[in-house]
Amino acid sequence: MTTLIIGGSGFLGAELIRQARAAGHPTAATYHATKPDDASQALWYRLDLRDAGRLDAVMAEVSPHLVINASSHKADWAVAAEGPIRLAMAAAKHGSRLVHVSSDAVFSGAQVHYDETCLPDPVTPYGAAKAAAETGVLTVHPKAVVARTSLIIGHGRSVHEHTVHELAAGTRDGVLFTDDIRCPVLVEDLAAALLELASCDASGIHHLAGPDALSRHELGILIARRDGLDASRLPTGLRAHSTLPGALDVRLDSQATQRKLTTTLRGARQLCTAPMTARPVGP
Repeated sequence: MTTLIIGGSGFLGAELIRQARAAGHPTAATYHATKPDDASQALWYRLDLRDAGRLDAVMAEVSPHLVINASSHKADWAVAAEGPIRLAMAAAKHGSRLVHVSSDAVFSGAQVHYDETCLPDPVTPYGAAKAAAETGVLTVHPKAVVARTSLIIGHGRSVHEHTVHELAAGTRDGVLFTDDIRCPVLVEDLAAALLELASCDASGIHHLAGPDALSRHELGILIARRDGLDASRLPTGLRAHSTLPGALDVRLDSQATQRKLTTTLRGARQLCTAPMTARPVGP
């Protein structure tokens, strides 16, 4: 099964490549700016999702059975909203299975707890773009999977883990919010769950987040303790008192999707109580 990872140069994309290769699948991946210097043995293609001609050429050359869109492009509407729809159209044209990774940013936080039946109500341009992409993807490719996830962590390589280390060392300004609550998920579990959903007859909306709801500061403390850092050095603040837009408390309920999977989505409390072990770069 030839697999094409869109956004393979990112944190989640790299783990998807590793697991797909480990399962014996021929794997291709895309990057936007700089080709990654890695040992994954994936075939790399430069791709801008705004370029329909280039996208069609890559799809024709790779001829993938499965496409996973793990790209992330903040609030750029042309990429974050229109790009996935363009990709879904190409996947449908070439007869490829499609898994599109979305975000808990499609929700406002007004309801706090969100399962797959909840309708998006975004409050940021990024959330609006992700919500539009979800609707468009499933309209043009009804058999696609749209998988919403939350804060992705793992193996010390996530943005949040780097931030915790820098704050503890005093090399970075900022705070960890005590009122910004999400359901973190380990990148290894998320990638495995995405590949599992791709291998079955799943379609439509699915939630893939961890079972533990934690504030950014609570998660920071767990990471600091795991990595032997001084957690008392982590500064705190309230997102509600900042100028940063977005929802405060969004908790993805992944129970319905979890029941369909053999992959267990572990909680951050479980993940951060054991010493960190390095994840190999290659397959």
